[in-house]
Amino acid sequence: MDMVEDQRMFERFFARFPVKFKHARTDFGEDVFLRDASAQGIKLTSKERLFIHDSISVLVKLPDGFAPMELNGRVVWSRPKDPTMWDIGVEFHKVRLMGMERMFKLVMATA
Repeated sequence: MDMVEDQRMFERFFARFPVKFKHARTDFGEDVFLRDASAQGIKLTSKERLFIHDSISVLVKLPDGFAPMELNGRVVWSRPKDPTMWDIGVEFHKVRLMGMERMFKLVMATA
């Protein structure tokens, strides 16, 4: 079996926060869930099937009292998790070093 080399430039960290698609009428965490993140992208689990190259915007509700964090990117992979859920890899349009610091601090504070 061939080993696929990890080509990430930034370390991924586990992040479990409620998320919603920016223009969705559903509430945070009803149809989409953040699983992990890096300065370059995120992994989501969603009831909605997305396709490679789809552009998406999501809002992440962080427990710091500020407005939700908006993340924009494109789907780079999508695969079924079970019959009703999809795991989705999203690459940001721009690397978000400073923006992801807010999320990373909250993750580290609860670790």
